[in-house]
Amino acid sequence: MTSQSDSGEAANPKRYHHGNLVEALIAATVEIIEERGAEHVSVREAAKRAGVSPGAPFRHFRSKTALLTAVAEQAMNRLTEAVADAQSKVDSADPIVAFEAIGQGYLEWAISNPTHFQIISSRTLIDFDASDSLRGQNEAVRRKMIDLLTQAQQQGRLAPDTDFDHLVLAARAFVYGLARMAIDGHFPEWHPSEPPSLAARRALHLFMSRISSKAQSQEHAEVATRDR
Repeated sequence: MTSQSDSGEAANPKRYHHGNLVEALIAATVEIIEERGAEHVSVREAAKRAGVSPGAPFRHFRSKTALLTAVAEQAMNRLTEAVADAQSKVDSADPIVAFEAIGQGYLEWAISNPTHFQIISSRTLIDFDASDSLRGQNEAVRRKMIDLLTQAQQQGRLAPDTDFDHLVLAARAFVYGLARMAIDGHFPEWHPSEPPSLAARRALHLFMSRISSKAQSQEHAEVATRDR
């Protein structure tokens, strides 16, 4: 009779059975983070949780950072899907609305997936620069934002001298801050009248409306000046 130690599998009810070892290890890592925090993650602990021998994961992940980077890549894939889904539900012909949808998709995903948000947000836990997937998808979203702002400017929705790079940075910081506040439990202190997810969506809509209305006000002022 073969014992569990002879087979190299740990005594774990969630035993890995020759499926996708990488996915099993990522799922185990997420469980550890949710139960004990990221500081308690280790490759060996993930192996134990997945029900495989301690050395099995090292074929895929040589370090804790590599393992957490894989969690971040999973998070980025899901975030990209959430943003695409949010954009599919709005009028793609309106660049301001489509731009806002990126932020709304981000907020909805982050608030619903706080563990993945935590890992993908912390550059101290992952090796962002070493991941083609993280860098590529992040740049794709940034380029999409720039493209939408360019369309909005061409339609007269943004001021001619708008600095796109800084506006993208401001928008990114705004939604990141809202998500961080919601996940960290700050909304009861700052906006107790609405659920965090609703308050965050409305705050983002206000942010976007101010950007567009300022440009339109400037355009009206310029027209009035020319007509004098």
